[in-house]
Parts: sequence; structure tokens; C-alpha cells
Amino acid sequence: MVNRLSPDEAMFYFLDGAGTSAHLGALLILDPNKKTRRPGAELDYNALVSLVENRLQTAPRYRQTVTEVTLGLARPVWVDDRDFDINFHVRLSALPQPGTVEQLQELIARVMSRPLDRTRPLWEMYLIEGLSGGRSAILTKTHRCMLSGHAHLELSEVLCDDVADRDPLADDLWMPGRPPGNTSLTLGALAEAMARPGEVVDSLLRGNGPVADLWSVADKSARLVGDAVSQMVNAAPDSPLNTVTTSSRLFAFASVSRRDLEAVVGKFECTFNDVVLAIVTGVLRRWSLSVKDTVGHGETMRATMPLSARIPDTVEGEASGAWIITGGTEFVTDLPVGEDAPAVRLMQVAGLADRYSQSTRRMSQGFRPLLPEIGLVPFADFSTRAFAGIFQRSYNVPISMSSKRIDRKYVDGIPVTGIFTIPTLATQRALGISVNEYANQVQFAFIADRAVVVDLPAMAGYVTESLEELLAGGQSAGRDH
Repeated sequence: MVNRLSPDEAMFYFLDGAGTSAHLGALLILDPNKKTRRPGAELDYNALVSLVENRLQTAPRYRQTVTEVTLGLARPVWVDDRDFDINFHVRLSALPQPGTVEQLQELIARVMSRPLDRTRPLWEMYLIEGLSGGRSAILTKTHRCMLSGHAHLELSEVLCDDVADRDPLADDLWMPGRPPGNTSLTLGALAEAMARPGEVVDSLLRGNGPVADLWSVADKSARLVGDAVSQMVNAAPDSPLNTVTTSSRLFAFASVSRRDLEAVVGKFECTFNDVVLAIVTGVLRRWSLSVKDTVGHGETMRATMPLSARIPDTVEGEASGAWIITGGTEFVTDLPVGEDAPAVRLMQVAGLADRYSQSTRRMSQGFRPLLPEIGLVPFADFSTRAFAGIFQRSYNVPISMSSKRIDRKYVDGIPVTGIFTIPTLATQRALGISVNEYANQVQFAFIADRAVVVDLPAMAGYVTESLEELLAGGQSAGRDH
């Protein structure tokens, strides 16, 4: 029995193309100087390789490749990599002295600009030495098709522990399975295709079977196309952030004190995520003023973000172990970048997000394959990109925001002092933003097309400036440019 990619996984696999690489990642900052229950803990390259090998038994997909089926007769399949080489995937890098944040950001930008090798398991990891203060970093890079729900975690989440002294997992000898041949895959795909008409008839006559209900399939497809048309009609404002993109990236990150954000929450009696969105809006306002002379008073940018960040399933601030957000319902909201008064901007952000998070017209399931129950995928790469293009103007910038605080983490006994998520940069999106609450910090990460957002590193400074103006009580953000 072959292990076939799900419809969503196959869609992300085929999204790779010119200007688009459907991978994401995480940056972990490690500080061995912090107090830990394992004094003298160190993490060199060999120790990291051993740790990854030990943890891969909980994530078997990281030792599998994607094999396509002849003529697209069915979705691709996961196949064990018989030539798996851990040293190809786990790599060592070092920053030149003095190991600054700017040097780290540039290294990450170069790594994230390169596509993954599709003949191997679709991930890479880098141990980056030489950060100032004796620190190091781990960068993970994983194709989006590898991640589907809670069953398949990103490798940075697999490596991290809640305690410093976790014992290694028991050794588990891995032996790759026998790969299916092309003839076997083709015959299996044809057998599935020939069986599907019977499944459809069974669904129509009895209301059961794998397809479940043909009418529900048609209805979902009609609603999906209807949603696409609605989003095209209600297009986002014109922005250089919606343009033909290249594969060259820039990366930047910044941290601010959670206590400072809580002070703003108390001052304006709003929610924590209202303040986060207001900071993002301030960053985008400053960036807009850096690329053009003026920003109109009523000007907005349109953002998409997880609905769970607005309406969390659990109490806000509850600790969680996850920071890679994939899937789930999203909603589209407007960010009032044209408002120069920070206090007014915060209130507008809160009001718009409250309104749109309750509006079915502003809900989005993100990219989803058409007719997901159907297995045939001829010209899948073309159709996937064409369908993604339908949504190219529905929003300007995606924001990945966790709904829960991440508790303190360790890698092989060494404290993690920073966790920054690196989002996927989709086609015709020149900027992606992620926000994590980790320990006592709120951590922002930005990835952008180098040809479009040439001054991305400045956004890290804009985060601090946007927070400071809110703490100051609402002085104008627009008159300092």
C-alpha cells in the first residue's frame, strides 16, 4: 500500500516555481551561558547530528522523498530514501567576527533563497556558530508539503524540549523500505482511477463510500470558486507587495519585551493581539513612507492571519509547544497605515479585526486544491499555480501569528533564547511576517523578496519604534519622516 500525498500536501509540492519556493523554517538562538540544569552543556556539529538522528524516529517523513506518478495519474507518494545521508541535511556554518545580527540575517536570507533538492528528503538544517557573546543558532528549512496538522511537526519543534535534562530516545534501527517501481505506481494509479466511478455511484445511491457525496464535492467546488470571485471583486489595495517575485530573499527579525506590550494593553484596555497588530501596522506605515513621499490618511493594507490568533481555542497566553502554524481558517483584515496617530491607529486596528473576524465574507481557508477527493492530477503543477494566481490580489501581506505563548525550550540541554518563524513566501507576495510569543519576549520575523523590499532590515528597527510610540501615549507617527 503506497503512502500517497494528501491533496493539500500535493498542492504545496507543486507550488514550487519561478519566484516561489514553498518552504518555511525556524531560527533558534541558543545561549550556553544561560543557567541550566546541565552545567557545561555544549552543542557542536557531531552532537547535533546525533540528536537529529535520535529524534527522526518520531518524524519518519524526514527520511522520505516525494516520487511523482507517470503522467500525473495520481498524487505523488512518500518513499523511503534508500541513500539517506544525515550529513547532507545537517550542515555547519559560521559567521565571521564579530558575529552580528546583520551577518546572521544575511546568511539566513541566502539559505532561504535556495530551493530544496527535490531528489532528497525536503529539508535542511544549519548549525550556525560564531554569534556574538558565545551564542549559536539553528536554522531549519522544511518544505511545506512535509507538514500537515499535528501529525507532522517541523523539525525545530521535534528537536526542542521543555526541560534541560531530557534523556535520549531509545535507539531504533531504521531500515528503508523497498521503493515501488514506476510500473507498480502506474498500475496502482490506474486501478484507483478505474475504481473511482464505482465509488461515485455508490455515493449517489447509498450515501456512503470514500467520496462520501458527489453533490457535496460539487457544492464545495462551487463555493470555492465563488469565494475566489468574491475575493477578486473585493481586491486588496494596490501595493508593490503584490508583484511578480524572484527567488532572492531578505530576512530580518526583532524582539521586544512582552511586559511593554502588556503596558500598552493596560493603557488602552485592548487585547494583546490588538497591540501586536498595531505594531505591525506601524511597521508597514513606516515602510510605506520610506518608499513614497506621502501616505494618504485613509490608506490601508490588507492582511490575512489565522482566525485562532483572534479567537483562540484556549485562554490567551497559555503555554504551547508549537510555533509553526499551518492550515486552519484565516481571515482578512485591513490595517490603517494611513492613520498617523498611534492611539487612533490601535483603536482602528482593534475595531476592524473584531468586525472582520466575525464576518463569513472575510473568512479564508487559504490555498486549497479544487475537487480534493479526486486523485488524478494531470498538469498539476500548472493548475496549482494558476489557481493560486486567482487569489494574488485578495490581500497584500500574510501574517503568521500564534494564539498561544511558547514556554521555555531547550536543545540538548542548552537554553533557547529566541524562536523566530520563517514563513513561506507565496507567489506574487513580496513580504511575509510572523509573530511569536516566547518566554518574556514577543518576536517578529520578516522575509521578503530582495528585489522589492530592498530595505527589509530597517523593519526590525520599525518594530521598536512602533512600540515606543504606543508606550508614549499616542504621539504622531507620521510627522517624524
